[in-house]
Formats: sequence, structure tokens, C-alpha cells
Amino acid sequence: MVLNSSGDIVYISGRTGKYLEPAAGKANWNFHAMARDGLRAPLATALKQATQHNAPLQLRGLAVSVQDATQHVDVTVQALREPAALQGMTMVVFRDVAGDIAEAADPATSVDFSLAAVQQQYLDEIQLLREETQASKEELQSSNEELQSTNEELQSTNEELTTSKEEMQSMNEELQTINTELQTKLDDLALAQSDLQNTLNSIEIAVLFLDQQLNVRRYTDRAAKIINLRESDLGRPLTDLTSSLLYPNLHQDAQDTLRTLVFSEKQIPTNDDRWFTVRIMPYRRLDNVIDGVVITLVDISTTKKLEAALREQSTPTAIGP
Repeated sequence: MVLNSSGDIVYISGRTGKYLEPAAGKANWNFHAMARDGLRAPLATALKQATQHNAPLQLRGLAVSVQDATQHVDVTVQALREPAALQGMTMVVFRDVAGDIAEAADPATSVDFSLAAVQQQYLDEIQLLREETQASKEELQSSNEELQSTNEELQSTNEELTTSKEEMQSMNEELQTINTELQTKLDDLALAQSDLQNTLNSIEIAVLFLDQQLNVRRYTDRAAKIINLRESDLGRPLTDLTSSLLYPNLHQDAQDTLRTLVFSEKQIPTNDDRWFTVRIMPYRRLDNVIDGVVITLVDISTTKKLEAALREQSTPTAIGP
């Protein structure tokens, strides 16, 4: 096994269960806590001495208690000074011995061979760890580059969103300005419509506006007293309306005016002995487009009565014989 300067086990090769035993409680990989009875004290002393010697220290025939039996073991302790990766660490090699029988092989040669093999194996694993670490580092570097690229894309997207947000805010401000202008125009239009309605209602002439299909578009209050009209009649055809006018050809004359653009003017009586001058003319918009007809009704009842009276006065009185 290989120990660091604090006695913690950093590497184990082979089966060491006869020499080491995990301590009860929290896991502890320190050699002094795991060494079995018979090894702890001698090895603690040898570990201190090994740092002061270049040659390995040999501990012969140490007795270790294993499951109510005694096992003799030779232990070699050597401080590692090379390669640089192992400096400051200590190698401990266990070798079982059978009783008092001496081994034929040279112990130092066997220990040196074991030390070299363990060192080489340890170095191989360190190299493997280094390669794995390098591979992990390269993968992390690649992941970092991908994350950096993703971050740049997100940054670019964020900038585009910020630009879009600013453009949307600018458009919203423009729309608010346009909306304010439209609201002002609507207010002006509503006021103009009120002025027009009041003007139409203040004159003594009844006016009826029809669209291109001769449906009711607008009318004055005086027109509603001649032709039966209510607000719900807006959009209704002229033929659906009833009136006091004795004018059965009103719809036909309106169609002719819309078709020929020729004014029509007639004097029409009513069923209540009134007379009206009914004038039908095209409705011309500001852009010079014909968009219906306008029917005006002027009360001429007084004029008709005066004409009748004059006719009566001008008629000669019969003279008797």
C-alpha cells in the first residue's frame, strides 16, 4: 500500500484484509486507524524512520492476530522520492511467512521487485488518471466553448429583442399619436354632425336623404311629420314608408333622378289638404360622386290658398235679366 505524509491510504495493491481492518464508526482510511494489532505500533515507528533513510526498512516476523490465529508477516517500509509524483509518500509491502521457515529467495531482492512492480502499477494508474483528467479537461473546454457560443447567441437574441421592444414602443407611441388625432377628428365630426342636424331641424324645409339603394340615410324633424319616420327606420327602403303625400310615383321619380341625374320638382297635395313642392335631386359627395338622392318638401299650402282666392275673385259674377 502507499501512504501519504499523514498516514492516509492512497493506493492498495493485492489483498490486505489480513493486515488492515476498517475501524468502527465513520469511514476512516488512515493507516493508524486500520492496522491490525501487532502492526500498528511497529509500523508507526518504521514510518517515522523511513523518511530519514534511503534504503528500505525491514521488519521481520511481526505477529498479527487474524480471527483468533496468529499470522507472521515481514514488512518492508520505504520512503518514495522518485518519480516526482510519488515524493512525500511511503510504500508499505506485506509478505506472509510460514512460521520460522526462512525463505530461499533473497528478501531484499523480493522486496525490491515488489516495490518496483507496485511503483510501476501506481505510476500507470496515475498516468491513466492524468489522461482521463486531460480528456475531461478537453470535454469541459469544448462544453465551455459551446456554452460561450450559446451565450453569444442568447446575447444576440437579447439585443434583437431589445431592438424589437424599442421599435414596438416607438410604434405604440406613433399609434397613440394617431389614435389621439383620430379621436380629435371623431370629436370634430360628431360636432359637425350635430351642427348639421341642428341646422336641418331649424329650417322650414323638410329634407329626406336616401342612399344609392333608396334607403333612408338621414331626415329632418319636419320630414318626419310628413313621411312617417322614426330612428328605427334608418336603412329602410323608401317603398316601406307611408306618408300623407298623395304621390304614388315618388319612388319611381327618385329612381329616375338617380339614373339620369335630372332634377324633379312637382307640387303634391296631402290627404289633410296641404300642398308641398317636392324636389328630388342627386346627392353629390365632396369627391363629386353621386351617392343617392335628396328629397326636399316645401310647404306651399298658403300659396295654394291664396291662388284659389284670387281665382275666385277674378271669376265674373253672373247678371240676371
